[in-house]
Amino acid sequence: LVSVASVESAGECGKSTTPDNEAFKLAPCASAAQDENASVSQSCCAQVKKLGQNPSCLCAVMLSNTAKMSGADPQIAVTIPKRCNIATRPVGYKCGPYTLP
Repeated sequence: LVSVASVESAGECGKSTTPDNEAFKLAPCASAAQDENASVSQSCCAQVKKLGQNPSCLCAVMLSNTAKMSGADPQIAVTIPKRCNIATRPVGYKCGPYTLP
């Protein structure tokens, strides 16, 4: 059991954090992750750009329990990198059943 936990702790977002912890950093994105017509704040875009350098972490955060409990809709959340005009976003990256536009 201990070995499984240590493997999980070196998950999508690295050894020092978890997708649920990283989700808290995306708090400025809450309304943008619930409404595709909501404006996306600069602070949200800055955090998404930082997390987007590791697409598997960004995906894990978007699908995390913390994101779901905050009311985020994964289908809308995956549009945030595009709505932020992040040129380096991983277009076409598969995030569970969703694909980043």
